[in-house]
This record gives sequence, C-alpha cells and structure tokens, in this order.
Amino acid sequence: IETAIEVTDHKVPASVIAELLAAGQEMLRHPIELLPHAREVVAELSAAHRLVLITKGDLLDQERKLAQSGLGEMFDAVEIVSDKTPATYHSAFGRHGDGPDRAMMVGNSMKSDVRPALEAGAWGVFVPHGLTWVLEHAEAPVAHARFHELPDLSALPALVASVSG
Repeated sequence: IETAIEVTDHKVPASVIAELLAAGQEMLRHPIELLPHAREVVAELSAAHRLVLITKGDLLDQERKLAQSGLGEMFDAVEIVSDKTPATYHSAFGRHGDGPDRAMMVGNSMKSDVRPALEAGAWGVFVPHGLTWVLEHAEAPVAHARFHELPDLSALPALVASVSG
C-alpha cells in the first residue's frame, strides 16, 4: 500500500488499495509448507546443537510463520532482523553461541544467508529452493573453504558432524 501511494503520488484508487489488502490477507491465510526433511533435521540437530533461527522480514509475519511451522520449540533463540549482513551474523553468533568460527548458517539465499555468514567467519550452507526471489541470487563462493551446497536438508546432519567433529 505504501508503494502504491508513493508511485501514484498519493492518487491510488481505493479499489487498488482494496485489492492489495485482499492479496495480503490471502497470503496470511496460506498455510506454511516446510521444505522436505526440515522437521526431522531440525529435531535431530536440536538434540545435540544450539539452533538459532535468523530470519528477516516483518516481525509479526515471521512470528506467525514460525508458530504455524510447529518448529519454534526446537530453536534455542530466534532473531528477526531487517537485513542480513556480516555484522548481523557476527553479533547473533556471539550472543547465542561461541561466535562465528563455530557457527553455521543454512539457507536458500546465497545473497542473504550464505555470503554474509561466510564474511562473518561462519560456515555457509546453501540449500537451493525453486521459489527463491531473484533479488536473493548471488554467485556461489565455491572456492571458499567454509562453503557447502546441499541438494536438500537431509544431508545436513552428516555435514554438521563432519565439521564439528
């Protein structure tokens, strides 16, 4: 709605605002669909490791998604941030663990999840997903020693074991 107001120089028709509100309400009603293996992997890793969910976006929407996912109790902490930068990760890994050297960020955004976590000194694991926004695409840092790419989450426990051993 804010964008519609801005791009129309405050002349957006009420009917357009009504359409935007309807679309937003429909999005809020849409059920959360977990990625394959997400529930099992998060449950397995939470038994032996400290898990912190770092997500960006609207606070209420992210809280709603986490509650609907049924995974919230498996995380030791949740950080909902406005942007994911190396400083964001460095700070979060310091607050909730032993710092970035012993942290691993797993995500489907090369730009927001993997690259800034690597720059902060953590492990960065890319799990591609077909619905990732084009704005989140970036070149894979394949030569980086702490970069890994997995086809899906099922291989994550073995990767964690291999780097934490």
